[in-house]
Amino acid sequence: QVQLVESGGGSVQAGGSLRLACTASGNSYCMAWFRQAPGKEREGVARIYTASGGTYYADSVKDRFTIYQANSKNTLYLQMNTLRPEDTAEYYCAGGGGVSFSFGGVRHTGCRLNGDDYDSWGQGTQVTVSS
Repeated sequence: QVQLVESGGGSVQAGGSLRLACTASGNSYCMAWFRQAPGKEREGVARIYTASGGTYYADSVKDRFTIYQANSKNTLYLQMNTLRPEDTAEYYCAGGGGVSFSFGGVRHTGCRLNGDDYDSWGQGTQVTVSS
C-alpha cells in the first residue's frame, strides 16, 4: 500500500479558499479526495487519473474545487475556492488501482468516486468553514 499524508486543512470564513496537499510514498493509478462531516456518510469530492490527469468532480464542488497533481506526481492537491459552511468536514486523500471493465470487447481500467475502490488512505485533515 501507498502511504498518504494530508496537510493544509484549517478554518476559514465562507467565500474563502484553502489548498489541501497529499504526499504519497508511491504511485497509484487513481487518486481522489473524499470528505466526511459529523453524522454524515463519506462523500467523494474529486478524482484524477494520475497518468493522464483526467478529472471528475462531485456536483457539490464542481467549478469551485480543483484537483491536480505536482509534476512529480507524488503530491496531490485540492484547491478549494468559494468555500461554504457545508464544505466543513474531515478531508481524506485516497489512492487505488482503479476498477476493470469491458467496453467494445476491450478491457479498461477506470477511476470512480467510490471509496470501496481505494485501498490507501491518509489520516485526514479538518476543514472548517464559518458563515
